[in-house]
Amino acid sequence: MDKEITQEVSSQNRKKAILIAIITLTILGAAIWLLRATLKSSVKRSDITTAVVETGNIENTINATGEVLPEFEEILTSPINASIKNVTMGAGNKIKVGQSILTLDKSITQNDYDKQKFQLESKQNEIQKLKLDLDKSFFDIQSSNDIKQLHISNLADAVENAKRLYNAGGGTREGIEQAELNLKVAQLEKKQIENEIKNKQKTMQIEIKEAEIAADILKNDLNALQHKLDLANIVATRAGVVTYVNKNIGANVKEGESLARIADLSSFKVQGSISDNSLDQVHVGLPVIVLINDTQLRGHVANVSPSIQNSIISFDIQLDERNNKQLRPNMKVDVYLVTATHSHVMRVANGPAFKGPTLQDIFVMSKGKAERRTVHIGLTNFDYVEIRDGVKPGDVVITSDMSGFKNSKEVVITD
Repeated sequence: MDKEITQEVSSQNRKKAILIAIITLTILGAAIWLLRATLKSSVKRSDITTAVVETGNIENTINATGEVLPEFEEILTSPINASIKNVTMGAGNKIKVGQSILTLDKSITQNDYDKQKFQLESKQNEIQKLKLDLDKSFFDIQSSNDIKQLHISNLADAVENAKRLYNAGGGTREGIEQAELNLKVAQLEKKQIENEIKNKQKTMQIEIKEAEIAADILKNDLNALQHKLDLANIVATRAGVVTYVNKNIGANVKEGESLARIADLSSFKVQGSISDNSLDQVHVGLPVIVLINDTQLRGHVANVSPSIQNSIISFDIQLDERNNKQLRPNMKVDVYLVTATHSHVMRVANGPAFKGPTLQDIFVMSKGKAERRTVHIGLTNFDYVEIRDGVKPGDVVITSDMSGFKNSKEVVITD
């Protein structure tokens, strides 16, 4: 037979259930808190990196990339259309002035040279023949002029004889007039010959000059072709190291095509590149830091390319120490453009803890704990970060990534 549960018992059961629930939630909350305190509010000392706040100078830099290149590099090009006959020097070899690098097949150009040489000789013979022909023509005209002068002298004597004869009563007036007319005609003919002589002299000078100009043009072309043939012996014009050679024996090369490069490896420069977003910050004279492993080399921007290719700006860097032993051709390096400098400021070594915003949280160590502080960040570079407030010189700052503790005010440092 069922027994009715009293209201007092029911009330006691409810209170007991509520109490159990409260105790359970309390234990669960404490466990969660303890777990969070154990997992997220402590960190091993060996898992973090730290740095001491100090006073010093700091430079603000923007990152770029760079490639080490020889400061002086000569490119040897083919002076003629030819084919590669033989290669005597490979890339990487040291070379002295006058040493052969490769040989070109010059037969086609040599045939052109011989043909132009024959044309020049023909033109020079033509000039000699022209001078002889013109000299003969001038001599013939001059002889005709001399003969005409003799004829005039005879006609002048005839006029005088006609006048004497007329005065003696043995001649007529018409005889005198006829003699005078013959003399005038002869004198006009002589002037015509003299004018023809002058014109012939000018014509001679012009024709000979034109022929000589044509010969000079042929001679200049021939000398230029001879110079190209001489240059076709591809030899080093300066001492250095061969950095490139076209080794394709038998390959046809066009005039102006690169055949070899010789670099002077005693001094280097750096060719840098950066996004065009930084166009307004890159200018000639801007200080630069080039990082090679742990070595910093100083320099400045020597020139900036006026063109932008694929959203990239190119610029050349002149190094203060251009002969540093760590410099190698075609070496890729990190480049940092110095855009600003602050002196006597608080700074700390850069690390993953610094994300970039001006206002950010960091952890400062003190007595086995790390306290979260909000600080203002100033200039930054690959070495240091400027901290404007919230710390003092001598404070120890955690520089490793602490994003896992962003909700913790304190972090316990354990051994």
